[in-house]
Amino acid sequence: MEFEKETIVAVVGSKNPVKVKAFKDTLARIYPHKQIECRGVDAPSLVSEQPMSEKETYQGAVNRVNFCQSHFDADFYAAMEGGVDNFAYGPATFAFVVVSTDAKLQVGRSANLPIPESVFQQLSQGEELGPLMDQLFGTSNVKQKGGAIGLLTNGLETRGGNYTQALTLAMAPFLHADRF
Repeated sequence: MEFEKETIVAVVGSKNPVKVKAFKDTLARIYPHKQIECRGVDAPSLVSEQPMSEKETYQGAVNRVNFCQSHFDADFYAAMEGGVDNFAYGPATFAFVVVSTDAKLQVGRSANLPIPESVFQQLSQGEELGPLMDQLFGTSNVKQKGGAIGLLTNGLETRGGNYTQALTLAMAPFLHADRF
């Protein structure tokens, strides 16, 4: 997708600085010669604070993007919704990402991060992953930093990096619109 104007405007359906930076970084990599104006807004997910299934996580991201599109004018809209599920191979956390323009909506998904069964059980009882990770590791507000990914990989990967990869992959249909 080519832009004649110098500035690309993007709205992210969250004020979490990790999410806003991930989308801004993604756009900056894709459009290196453009100015990127990216801002986060409070967009309701309309799902549980801690989504507990793939379906609920996906819906939360779609709901956030739909809100952004109906309330703001931008070239791109994006949302990232983190969730957990107990798969046949064990519990994991992941995120759905949704990127849209006025003409196209594209869904992507991050890699899975295995989580301990004991953590999943606490999540099933109403806990939220970020605060639970803070309790387990003695950290503060990890969800606006490296996330559970940073903690469980000893800092080798981060929440932001996981979002950036998923967002970049989700952008493929915008980069090659003639093929999609």
